[in-house]
Amino acid sequence: MDIGLLNLRIQIQKNAVISDAIGNRKNTWTDYFSCYATIGGESGTEIYRAGEILESADLTFTVRYSSETAAVTPSGYRIVYGGELYNIIAVDHQNNKRKSLKFRCSKVRR
Repeated sequence: MDIGLLNLRIQIQKNAVISDAIGNRKNTWTDYFSCYATIGGESGTEIYRAGEILESADLTFTVRYSSETAAVTPSGYRIVYGGELYNIIAVDHQNNKRKSLKFRCSKVRR
């Protein structure tokens, strides 16, 4: 793995349940880990639905393997890059060589 290609900073966030002073529970996103990544596999589609054009951007983030990134699952984590939010669709462990991980993501529509 060429470390020089990991030149873009990303933030991985974890979904957590917090409770306020009176015991109400709420789902929030907390910062989990920040690392450098390579972005690739950029693609996208446009869907015409209910008189509105919806676009979907898909891309992959490749990061170095670490104990923090190995714990990331598609259901409880997301990635923040460039002020945009990306849901993790799948995690590729790159043949279990423990050198890198690839996260396939889709952009969150807000």
